[in-house]
This record gives sequence, structure tokens and C-alpha cells, in this order.
Amino acid sequence: MIAAEFDYAVAESVDHAIQLLAEGGEGAKLLAGGHSLLPMMKLRFAAPKLLVDLRKLDELRGVDSGDDSFRIGALTRHADLQVRDDMGLVAMVANQIADQQVRNRGTIGGSLAHGDAAADMPAVLLAFGGSVVVRGPGGEREIAGTDLFESYLTTAIAPDEVLTQVRLPALVG
Repeated sequence: MIAAEFDYAVAESVDHAIQLLAEGGEGAKLLAGGHSLLPMMKLRFAAPKLLVDLRKLDELRGVDSGDDSFRIGALTRHADLQVRDDMGLVAMVANQIADQQVRNRGTIGGSLAHGDAAADMPAVLLAFGGSVVVRGPGGEREIAGTDLFESYLTTAIAPDEVLTQVRLPALVG
């Protein structure tokens, strides 16, 4: 099938993405790697009126470690995680996601924000007792993994918020 018609905008910063989400209202959706959202759009299970592309936001990429924890930027690709020996089980799980093409494009933030319980990273977040950080018009807030997933494909991330970071304890194994 072919996706329904939509408008497209590329965010220049997280604040710009928040602004675009506000302008687009409930019909606006964020696009990270696209491996969760785009297939749903093709099947018309999702029909956003506006796609806000985050691909230019380098501030949302990378992994910082310290204080016995990892802070992973939401746009960090699964391929970037699968080669991190210091991330133990996280790297092992990332290495098993779909195939290399998907891992080269799919992002940890997109996987979690999508809220698909069948995906690999939601299980990792819950098993590790991790959390996510989101930013919206009201500022920044942290959501525990146990509070993130409300129901199938539904998370506690508000429509005008951007998932910016994933926090996991530094468990190796």
C-alpha cells in the first residue's frame, strides 16, 4: 500500500522540533530512523498529517558513560550500540535486532517512543530499570521505563514532547 498524504519538515534543533509538533497538533509525528513508523504508514495503521524529521539533530546521537550508567542519545542507531563492548547485554541485544540494514537506520529512541512491546529495546529498558528523558514546551522530564509504556503502541510521551535520551545502568554481562 501507499501511505496517506502528509506534510514533511526537518527540525533544526530539539526546540524547533517541539515548535513544529505544536504547530502540527495531534496529527504531527516525529521521524527518527523510520523503521517502526513508515511500515505502519504504508499499511495505513498510522496516518500523520505532518512528519517532523529529526535526522539533523546530532545533539541526540552518541553514548556517554559515567557514574555507573549510560546516557544514550535518542537518535543513536542500533548499529552504534551493537559494537560497544562496554555495554554488555545492550550491545548483544542491539546486534540481534532484525538485520544489519535495519540496525544501520533504526534508533533506540524511535524504538522506545513507538511503544511496540514486540520490539527488543523496550524489554531491555524494563529489564535494566532504565528511563527516558523527554523535552517539551513545559521543559524536561524523566520517565521511568515502568511508566513509559501505557498500552500497545501507546507511551507516556506527550504529543508535543521529544524523547532526547535513554538512561540505563551500566550492567555488563
